[in-house]
Amino acid sequence: MKKTFVRRLKDLSLESPILVEGLPGVGHVGKLVAEHLIEELKAEKIIEIYSPHFPPQVLVQSDGTVRQVRNEIYAYKGADGEPDLLILVGDYQSATNEGHYELTGIFLDIAEEFGVRRIYTLGGYGTGQFVEPQVIGATNRSELVEEMKSLGVVFHENEPGGGIIGVSGLLVGLGGLRGIDAVCLMGTTSGYLVDPKSAHAVLKVLCKAIGIEVRTQALEERAAEMERIVSKLQEMERAQVPYESGGEEDLRYIG
Repeated sequence: MKKTFVRRLKDLSLESPILVEGLPGVGHVGKLVAEHLIEELKAEKIIEIYSPHFPPQVLVQSDGTVRQVRNEIYAYKGADGEPDLLILVGDYQSATNEGHYELTGIFLDIAEEFGVRRIYTLGGYGTGQFVEPQVIGATNRSELVEEMKSLGVVFHENEPGGGIIGVSGLLVGLGGLRGIDAVCLMGTTSGYLVDPKSAHAVLKVLCKAIGIEVRTQALEERAAEMERIVSKLQEMERAQVPYESGGEEDLRYIG
């Protein structure tokens, strides 16, 4: 394979859909949210994208057969006043800088083809500590900042300090150059583990932003299990940290 290949599985007409991107990243936050939406909304896969910029591997399935790694786009036709959605998920992001730009361009071409009116990119913001999740935002228009703040999204000056790497950032930046409003929602996470608790926080904000309702029980159960794992890890860390003078435990690393 020398070129990125877009395989269309079904032609579908959507009305000014919203594009939600949830490719793998820090804590798999965006991926968890996007996959949860697909499952709960019973969205239909309409596009597969194969690229030489993905890692050179296949995935072994439960029946012993293999499939090529890929990105996928699912469609959901909103009911009872809900918006139509396109949901972008996948096994990997590009392994090359050039590929990030090429694939983002392809995603935006598809968005324009469907008449996408807004993009939400989802990801994790690694803190290096176990913290209560909050949702940090970035947008390509100042008016969107105020809109997101009203939903509880936090904006910090020059944060994230290193910028937003990968498709989640490029869809916002390049989308703006094409005149498409875009917002990046990032759930704070330690970055050490897959983080369904952070994903749950992002999902709540996203649902309010786009005006849909989905059940969250499955994600809440995963978050509760992860909470138990984190608590055990913190107990192990505390057992190894020497007490400060005065006999009080140093809890600064917990956040």
